[in-house]
Amino acid sequence: LVILGFDGMDPHLVRKWMDEGRLPNMKKLGSRGSGVRTLGTTHSPESPTAWASFATGVNAGKHNIYDFLIRDTATYLPDLGMVHFEPPHFILNYFPVSKPVVESIRGGTSFWVTAGRAGVRSSMLTVPVTFPPEDVPNGELLSGLPLPDIRRTMGTFYYFGTDLSRYEEGNTEFGGILKRLVFDGDVAQTELVGPPNPIVKQQLRAARAKTRPSAMTDGEKMTIAELEAREDVRLPVTIHWNRAGRSATIDIGDNTVHLDEHQWSKWINLDFSINLLLRVHGMAQMYLIGAGPELQLYISPVNWKPDRPPAPMSSPPSLSADLYERLGPYRTLGWAEATWPLNEDRIDEKTFMDDLYRAFDDRAQVILQRIDAKQWDLVVGVIESTDRVQHMMWRLIDPSHPMYDKTLAAKYGDAIERVYRRCDDFVGEVMSRIDPATPILIVSDHGFHSFRQSVNLNTWLVQEGFMAIQGQQPGEKKLQDLFGGSGTFWENVDWSRTKAYAMGLGQMYVNLKGREGRGIVSSEESSGVQDALVARLLTMADPKTGAKMVDAVYKRDDIYRGGFVSNAAELQVGLADGYRVSWQSTLGGSPPGLVYPNMKKWSGDHGSYDYKQTSGTLISSRPIDAGDVDIMDIAPTVLKYFGVPIPPDIDGKPIF
Repeated sequence: LVILGFDGMDPHLVRKWMDEGRLPNMKKLGSRGSGVRTLGTTHSPESPTAWASFATGVNAGKHNIYDFLIRDTATYLPDLGMVHFEPPHFILNYFPVSKPVVESIRGGTSFWVTAGRAGVRSSMLTVPVTFPPEDVPNGELLSGLPLPDIRRTMGTFYYFGTDLSRYEEGNTEFGGILKRLVFDGDVAQTELVGPPNPIVKQQLRAARAKTRPSAMTDGEKMTIAELEAREDVRLPVTIHWNRAGRSATIDIGDNTVHLDEHQWSKWINLDFSINLLLRVHGMAQMYLIGAGPELQLYISPVNWKPDRPPAPMSSPPSLSADLYERLGPYRTLGWAEATWPLNEDRIDEKTFMDDLYRAFDDRAQVILQRIDAKQWDLVVGVIESTDRVQHMMWRLIDPSHPMYDKTLAAKYGDAIERVYRRCDDFVGEVMSRIDPATPILIVSDHGFHSFRQSVNLNTWLVQEGFMAIQGQQPGEKKLQDLFGGSGTFWENVDWSRTKAYAMGLGQMYVNLKGREGRGIVSSEESSGVQDALVARLLTMADPKTGAKMVDAVYKRDDIYRGGFVSNAAELQVGLADGYRVSWQSTLGGSPPGLVYPNMKKWSGDHGSYDYKQTSGTLISSRPIDAGDVDIMDIAPTVLKYFGVPIPPDIDGKPIF
């Protein structure tokens, strides 16, 4: 059995292009089975939630993944919602006495583990929510999302440019680091910010724990400032600019790389020294955006080096190195495509698409290599480029989007279709390499919507009297505030007068007494607060157009069941097509204004929409049962196919 996952592949687009003859291999595959079916997604139609239900066959109340983010109930602070990280410990601030610990917070049992215990040989390849890698009986696993970059983020990119002012330097809203270049003649010196230094991090934690910030002496403040300056390991970078030749030579680490304008480098190895005992090994690619009249250099997120990762990224651990030996360098970052630099206008559409095609090919070659190995009964491989291209290029197929550009649409309006056709070619390649009797399932976790307007849910809560703020408006939240652990959140919220707050993509929490650190709503009052929120949310209208902005609101006790329900938000808001929770709201911000046009290139989305309108895609080479099909149905279908008893706690049902 082969399952091919294409993240975010939308059933409406599949049907359209299949009917037009543009997806012949998918059409051929579907003609053997039941054609194209919509595949019900999770109540929060987000990739981590949906892929976790795909893997386990259970609802989020049993697997505990509700969003990309979770919150600390004591402090209200956001954190990544898929893994728990414990830093390493050192004695004498030098010698490591423990390794870093990364644990998945996902509950439930993956169908490949259950099948493996029954003797089914499997190969699981870049399926989301598989980092850290779990042991697979009789099988192998190469981790996907949320496998981080070398900085433990979802993808920190780097932009070096003479076009930057000193005010533009620093961290961007979407996880980039900008460095201003100042040339002395033809030479500029700069640096690449690498992984956090765990020894300095340990010293910082100890220094901050000694006393409250308000009681610190000048000496203690100076010590902390000095440590913060050394918090990250950095590599010196020297850039030699050949203005006449419109090229540059970059010295970084042990590498000297010559690039002409508009040229990509090969993968370069980057080693970051923590001390004489510890090194972190990574790899990155560079692209010379421009070499006249300004010099502009892009460096990709530093991926883990597959043969020397800082922590296991596969099971068995040797798998990632074996693939590296057979295939050469391949992307390891879970979020492999360059969405963030395009969203920040640091690369253009052509550069983004060139990079995305290479990301697609990296994933595809890994899947094909393991298929050719023929050491499997079950292969599951996921490619996410379908999701990323729709996030960034939807504006060019939607003339009503604020960022629609007629000129760009003439060049890149078929970008999404081209990626779907690439998927179709890949399906054909897989079909040619396996026994025709082997069933194939094509699965996506959700569909897509146009993201035309941004909605500030916390601002709405303030306007409706459910949240109280005090003092000045807080500054803009940035992804680095989240990943770096040094950001400030909720600094203007008066929790003593706040009944509810929003965080993540459509999650709304009651400020519950005894659970939240400064909760004020009793358990007896909670139901009434939820009812009031639901009633008012369903009347939310666009102030400019009067359009309905909310399709549905779901109470957690109505949609979830299982041992992790208490970790879910009380309400899941399902916004109408065209509206999405604003970026600042996802991190708990409450910017001025309820609704504003989305003027970012990230223009298509699925998170915070009503799940009923955001279904994924299912194409099967075998006929499937009539009736609705759901992403939770895949796990029991696989188990039944291999004759493995279906565990009683699984919520899905076999579809053939």
